[in-house]
Amino acid sequence: MMNIPLLVSDMLERAEKYFPNKEVISRTQKKIQRLSYKEIGQRTRRLSSALEQLGVQRGEKVGTVAWNHHRHLEAYFGIPGMGGVLHTINLRLSPKHVAYIINHAEDQVLLIDEDVLPLIEAVKGEISNVKAFVIMTDDEEVPETTLSPVYHYERLLETGNPEYEFRKDLDENDAAGLCYTSATTGNPKGVLYNHRGTVLHAMALGLADGCGVSEADVSMPVVPMFHVNAWGMPYGATWFGSTQVMPGPRFTPKLLAELIEEYKVTTTAGVPTIWLGLLKEFETGDFDTSSLRAVVCGGSAAPKGMIKTFEEKYGIPFLHAYGMTETTPMVTVSRLKSYQTDLSNEERLDIRAKQGTPVPLIDLKVVGQNGEVAWDGKEMGELLLRGNWIASEYLDDERSSEAFQDGWLHTGDVVTIDEEGFIKIVDRTKDLIKSGGEWISSVDLENALMAHEDVFEAAVVALPHPEWQERPVACVVLKEGRQTKKEDIYDFLRPQFAKWWLPDEVLFMEEIPKTSVGKFLKRALRKQVEDTLTLR
Repeated sequence: MMNIPLLVSDMLERAEKYFPNKEVISRTQKKIQRLSYKEIGQRTRRLSSALEQLGVQRGEKVGTVAWNHHRHLEAYFGIPGMGGVLHTINLRLSPKHVAYIINHAEDQVLLIDEDVLPLIEAVKGEISNVKAFVIMTDDEEVPETTLSPVYHYERLLETGNPEYEFRKDLDENDAAGLCYTSATTGNPKGVLYNHRGTVLHAMALGLADGCGVSEADVSMPVVPMFHVNAWGMPYGATWFGSTQVMPGPRFTPKLLAELIEEYKVTTTAGVPTIWLGLLKEFETGDFDTSSLRAVVCGGSAAPKGMIKTFEEKYGIPFLHAYGMTETTPMVTVSRLKSYQTDLSNEERLDIRAKQGTPVPLIDLKVVGQNGEVAWDGKEMGELLLRGNWIASEYLDDERSSEAFQDGWLHTGDVVTIDEEGFIKIVDRTKDLIKSGGEWISSVDLENALMAHEDVFEAAVVALPHPEWQERPVACVVLKEGRQTKKEDIYDFLRPQFAKWWLPDEVLFMEEIPKTSVGKFLKRALRKQVEDTLTLR
């Protein structure tokens, strides 16, 4: 058989060749722009050429501090296309962490959206390794800035060659991308993605039992392009020739609903908090969402009640998936098997609310205190992973030895696995609640709480207890205008759980603190709960 390296640039070249007239619809700071894949290809080649002229060498990192739009898409292919490494920087991290990852990655050039310039200006004195700052703007001139030297993205492209040849002398195991974890504790950890893993992951997105991405799709990644490469959707959608809708900066749930309606979006992806916000918008507006064939949800467990509302009330198919920064990220997708036809609606929903079975090329096992757990859907253990797009270590980080052992990634996620191989996340190892020698799953309690018709979102944390070691406390945000009382919440939970699982306290809050990627920030919430209860 021929041995041809799998390279990121191959995906764009296919779109240029076979889908030159398909479009990328891009919402930028001041307008919506429509570009064909032919135009995207020429602009991307110009970017590769211009980066070489700026002195970027093979293997060097180029950072992006940007939202989801066409210029960021061009960087996705233009940087690895000339042999560089695309480093997507989470613009929601603290300035301290942003400076840390720019320095740790040794970024040589930064591509920056004009509205996030203040973030980089705040750390300019700490990032001496950066040789050039390229501003992505819709204006004709570069905005006023204290950064130097500064380049205008569009003017820079004009200096590049639209017929630049992407490098073909790369090894498929060379680094193509770099993302950092969102750092709930300690400094962020860097994960390098190679060309091979990125291409294979994109292929898996197109599998019928993956996300089924195809040329017929209108793909709208809501998950940020600075978070695990928007779950690989821009790569897969480009490769397969899908129309792409990029929602751009600081979108709202209403804007997302409008984009879905106007451009007939067929598939979209984001974390549960995004979809909770969209459901809230659906309650107040009338939007045509009939084009949607899949809302892909990952990042944290999707509440069963939310899945049910999307499908039964609004007729929108919901696809639950699982992954993490270390896994590129897609690992499992929850789809019913063809013979699971005689189940009740509730039983089917129970299965689809699980994280699912692994996609091809991913291997997993669940390990408890006494070795691999039984496939009974009850025994808990830590999820271990290996595969062609699973990281084998962190970038220059001593914490690698904790997470990567004996050829497996130890995820830190506690799961069960049932007779059919469906995994269900019970908790993070650090969030499990140990009460009287028994485990309580904060995730199960959270999902149950969010199934209540008056609850917008809910999180459960453990607090120390003098007798039982730890006890759960529920934090609840009600939907606007609802007046549910604490006892109503307990009445709702009692039929679903053993008495000792019920939270010791239910606290009503205006909002729940979240990480930079929209997950519940349990560490901050726990401190907030402790302070609230101490003051009582």
